[in-house]
Amino acid sequence: MLDRLPFMLGLRYVRAKRRNHFISFISLTSMLGLMLGVAVLILVLSVMNGFDQELRSRVLGMVPHTRIEQPSGMTDWKPLAERLTKRERVIGAAPYVQQQGMFSIGGRNQGAMVNGIDPAYESKVSIIDDHMQEGRLSDLEPGEWNIVLGKLLANQLGVGVGDRVTLLVPEASITPAGVFPRLKRFNVTGIFSVGADLDASLAYANIQDMQTLARLGDSVQGLRLELDDLFAASQVTRSIIDELGPGYRGFDWTYTHGNLFQAIQMEKRMIGLLLTVIVAVAAFNIVSTLVMVVTDKQADIAILRTIGATPGSIMGIFVVQGLTIGIIGILIGVLSGVVLALSVSDVIAWVETTFGIHFLDANVYFINYLPSQLQWSDVGKIVAAAFGLTFLSTLYPAWRASRIQPADVLRYE
Repeated sequence: MLDRLPFMLGLRYVRAKRRNHFISFISLTSMLGLMLGVAVLILVLSVMNGFDQELRSRVLGMVPHTRIEQPSGMTDWKPLAERLTKRERVIGAAPYVQQQGMFSIGGRNQGAMVNGIDPAYESKVSIIDDHMQEGRLSDLEPGEWNIVLGKLLANQLGVGVGDRVTLLVPEASITPAGVFPRLKRFNVTGIFSVGADLDASLAYANIQDMQTLARLGDSVQGLRLELDDLFAASQVTRSIIDELGPGYRGFDWTYTHGNLFQAIQMEKRMIGLLLTVIVAVAAFNIVSTLVMVVTDKQADIAILRTIGATPGSIMGIFVVQGLTIGIIGILIGVLSGVVLALSVSDVIAWVETTFGIHFLDANVYFINYLPSQLQWSDVGKIVAAAFGLTFLSTLYPAWRASRIQPADVLRYE
């Protein structure tokens, strides 16, 4: 009977209607605090995981994992591409010519990066084929001067498929009439959208047209490589450059988007730490609850000691009571947090559609919607941390209860 005493009395104290309503209020506050802390922590970490996943799948699906270049230009790139794709971790290679320029139409101007690509190779290193809203990448025929624009870029210019835009590049052409900026009119044959800031700053044209515009002849600027593990990009790039020797240089995605990825990781850690502190505050509210319960139940404790209850049993009663309060709060918090994490993207999208509010602007952030990805490993860590903090918060009041001397209490009863 005494072996089951801590569980029986601990659970009974939780269910019982106490004479002191303030103690009940503190218990409820502790439970709600744990619930809210755990739920918010799961939700926020899921959103941060969503940003991380979107960065990897969308932005880094469009940005080359690694670029291999020759300052003088590559004239015979196909043998090199075949050689590099046989390397470990390299799963695709495609040539490119990049040209920074400014699009102009009807008095509207917008700067962008134009990638000259070979449509037959581009699908090996980019996800653009999966995000074409209008037109096809195969429409970029050489000599046709066709171009594919990002959705936001097309909106800013006020153009659509079938329109013509003028591209001005930062190089001058010297003619008998004087010095003029180099420009070329393109036909808009496609619109793509990846839901990221690249939609406002990127365009694609045929590589031969861009070679002509950049006056590269048959040369390309370099090769874009797709890797099976984007976090191995720096190591793979160094290995390739060491193998190719002087005359080649390499750049990986960390040069352009590494700081963004590191910022997301740092924010996830810092936000997780701050919210864990909130959970800790809620957990340690249990200390005040149990201290007041111990004071209120001194006579009961003294009687239990006189009939044979050990200090360990008395301590177990209040540990069970505190853990029960904490576990109920944690379980409700986990359930609420999981539901919110799984539905927050749809809820925010509905709010944006209904009220015409845009929480994320792709011109400011790298995506234009709120992503969420629930990871059960994070849920497990949160539950373990909350349970551990709850357990620690029960030790002092329980130890204090076990130190109560029956003679000192019953003397005044």
